[in-house]
Amino acid sequence: MFASSASASARAVFRSCPNAIKRDPFLWLYCVTQNVFDHSVPSTTCFTHSPSEASCTSSALDSLSVRRSNVFTSHSILRNCLPATARCMSSTSLEVKTDNDVVRFSIGKPLDKTGPSNNGNKKMAVARRVKMSKKAKLNELRFYRLKAKKKMNSPNPQVRIIYKLEKAKRKEAWLIEKLRKFEVPKAPAETHDPEILTEEEKHYLKRTGEKKKNYVPVGRRGVFGGVVLNMHLHWKKHETVKVICKPCKPGQVHEYAEELARLSKGIVIDIKPNNSIIFYRGKNYVQPKVMSPPDTLSKNKALEKYKYEQSLEHTSQFIEKLENELEEYQKHVARFKKANEDATQESLVKT
Repeated sequence: MFASSASASARAVFRSCPNAIKRDPFLWLYCVTQNVFDHSVPSTTCFTHSPSEASCTSSALDSLSVRRSNVFTSHSILRNCLPATARCMSSTSLEVKTDNDVVRFSIGKPLDKTGPSNNGNKKMAVARRVKMSKKAKLNELRFYRLKAKKKMNSPNPQVRIIYKLEKAKRKEAWLIEKLRKFEVPKAPAETHDPEILTEEEKHYLKRTGEKKKNYVPVGRRGVFGGVVLNMHLHWKKHETVKVICKPCKPGQVHEYAEELARLSKGIVIDIKPNNSIIFYRGKNYVQPKVMSPPDTLSKNKALEKYKYEQSLEHTSQFIEKLENELEEYQKHVARFKKANEDATQESLVKT
């Protein structure tokens, strides 16, 4: 009721002097708010159709002769008006928007909020990931389990083999991605003078390394910082050290020898058939301050890398086995079809 009376009085004021209200929107705002809160326009307020289209004999209109650039006045008016609006208009909304010295407002009708900022907020809201409830997650997992169980128990052998093959390939890709995290960038090689040893010196060092019992084991973790550290600790009292590689694949001993020679700056004297390497520390050996190189893995990470490598190796073998099975099954199906076609042709010939 109050909103309708305010709108009616505001329309009457607008008909009396439309150009003045268009020039000064704060006048329009004042008229509406005064009618809403006081339920009547003051008797001293009147408007004339003078050329200047200004208000006369009105103290209220004199107080409203503000410029467009005075945006702070609108904020003070709104601050005073909002509590009364909440009391008088419980079901009516009053929205005011100030853009570039222009005030836009709406009573009982929300403004159009299709602006650039609102569009951005909508896009952000759409981009946000919808959180699934616990029940929805369980239902989704149950659906995938049933789907996988259906493929595993399929009467068609080709469906079962293809499902296992796809699963193994996904695991292989995941393992390769995991192993990339353990790749350590190699540090730039330091310049050092390689010592030239004669055959007599090599023979002497070889016999010495074989007789001595000090050794460094290289196990399933492979070459990591601890192996190089142990080599330097042995070189503190001995000229040579024996490195025993167990378990070791064929040809892997030479890779270990190159890697350890690069990290420890030692000299490879001999590589034995029983996967053991004899290293010489050098004539001008000086123990480094940091005996474990920074471009190596720790003990725990080396073990984790070994586990992923083992899993990748077995997965690759399983994929190869499944591919052979699928190929054999397809050949069997083709052979069976050909036998059926030959049988049907023979029966047609006999008839």
